[in-house]
Amino acid sequence: MAKRTKYVKPEHREILTAEVLASKRLSPNFVRVTIGGEGLAGYTSMGFDQWFRLFMPGKDGNLRLPTSASSLGWYAQYLMMGKETRPVVRNYTVRDYRAAGFGEFGSSAEIDIDFVSHGDDSPASTWANNATPGDRIGLLDEGIMYQAPDHCAFSLLVGDESALPAIAGSLRSAPRELKGAAFIEIPHADDAQELNEPEGVQVNWVVREDAHAETGTAVANAVRTADIPSAGVYAFIAGEQKLASGVRRHLAQEREIPKADITFTGYWRVGKAAG
Repeated sequence: MAKRTKYVKPEHREILTAEVLASKRLSPNFVRVTIGGEGLAGYTSMGFDQWFRLFMPGKDGNLRLPTSASSLGWYAQYLMMGKETRPVVRNYTVRDYRAAGFGEFGSSAEIDIDFVSHGDDSPASTWANNATPGDRIGLLDEGIMYQAPDHCAFSLLVGDESALPAIAGSLRSAPRELKGAAFIEIPHADDAQELNEPEGVQVNWVVREDAHAETGTAVANAVRTADIPSAGVYAFIAGEQKLASGVRRHLAQEREIPKADITFTGYWRVGKAAG
């Protein structure tokens, strides 16, 4: 069996430019920003948990972008920029993509980005909460991580609110005959969304009742007591770093799921808010 790489990278990578088309509050803790424009003509949708680096204006209010799209090149150029002029860079997942001609706000391709809103206590949240049509951003596609192997008949998707777009995208792109379960921890019951999951996938919304509870504890406990097949399981775990590593450890050691059949990634860690 060929070993899978952690990422499936896009065939072509370049830093694209786009502009805000719309912004709206979805729920108590989510803001959706829709971007589009002719600059997205170079974007190729891969579906699933496709993620990208989002470049937002720097402290001086201007958008200055690297010219290199290589993994080392763009970051080296970023570090060479002054602290006042370098862009704010964060990683986000495509919540939805509409090809040119199928958009809601014009003729160009469109991408929806769902931000977990922390008020204005982080640069990305501040930008999302104040985004207005015409605001410019940069985007560097990084590909996908979700890769369910053929020998697995059941998919288990686990995450906190920061992983909701990745889980939503993976379920939307999955074969309609997929069997599985998703466990998603959210801060408020009204943060639950329609996910267009296959009929055979059970979505479990785990509401974090205690606002002071550590993120990920509730959903990790839910997974530990869940009825999961004893074989043929592929797991995708994302969100807070301790959540991702803890659930992976449980699945590998106690459920005996092969590590090769577990994809996990820590988007952020406690003490350093996502976004």
